[in-house]
Amino acid sequence: MRTAGTVAAAGALALAATACGGEDPYADGGGGGGSGTITVGSADFPESALLAQVYAQALEAAGSEVETTLNIGSREVYYDQVESGAISVLPEYNGGILLYLDPEAESGDTEETDERASRALPDGLSILDSSPAQNKDSVTVTAETAEEEGLTEIGDLEGAAGDMEIGGPPEFETRPQGLPGLEEVYGVEFGGFRSLDPALLPTALTDGDVQAANLFTTDPAIASEGFVTLEDPENLFGAQNVVPLIHDASVPREAREVLNRVSAELTTEDLLAMNERVGVEHESADAVAADWLSEAGLD
Repeated sequence: MRTAGTVAAAGALALAATACGGEDPYADGGGGGGSGTITVGSADFPESALLAQVYAQALEAAGSEVETTLNIGSREVYYDQVESGAISVLPEYNGGILLYLDPEAESGDTEETDERASRALPDGLSILDSSPAQNKDSVTVTAETAEEEGLTEIGDLEGAAGDMEIGGPPEFETRPQGLPGLEEVYGVEFGGFRSLDPALLPTALTDGDVQAANLFTTDPAIASEGFVTLEDPENLFGAQNVVPLIHDASVPREAREVLNRVSAELTTEDLLAMNERVGVEHESADAVAADWLSEAGLD
């Protein structure tokens, strides 16, 4: 595998050229780092590793030489590796990377969040096109509850929430994008809140211990249990679109175009279905990624 030092040196040369007033030789994707190999990384959770497989296989199918470094760790760990050039591309979330770089920032809708994240990134790093796929907070109910109460979006809960208990992680009770936001933005006030580990929320919802739950929109239980995620038209939960984070000097223009084509095809429903296959049916991430790329015409 190519060493981090080789790629970091290439990135440093590119930045030096920019700083001296010359053109960045990689600005149009003309180069890919010292060895020409694109290293695709992931954070240490299954969805990120799955998306890294999607990126890596799409790039390989288009003729790029690719290596993968999966399950690196948290954002605090992998961000530095992208910034140094040890990792060329990594699946990110536009709202997540924005708040990491600027904790006071408001995410807004997809376009606003992309613009703010792009401005917050240092020279040498970029995000490419965001996909429609989002892994974000939600208020989710069972299909039975949705039908009984006529629920399709969060605001529909206004008359029913008083008789319901919602489950979520402890911070959901007090953070602005939690119970206070639901009341302020939608006028929705639940009769009770149950603090639960996120891993226990799907079972609590299925068993009726809670009548609503704060699940992430790509939680595989949503597909496997037939849950209904309520729409968030007022964008309380902000944007969390899947987006490639790249080290500019390590990702040629042709590779960027491939990644943008992946993003154009990837939806939340696609990601939910893939997560179900990996997380519930225990299929391998590389096989699931290959199937999706074939269906999308990107293999």
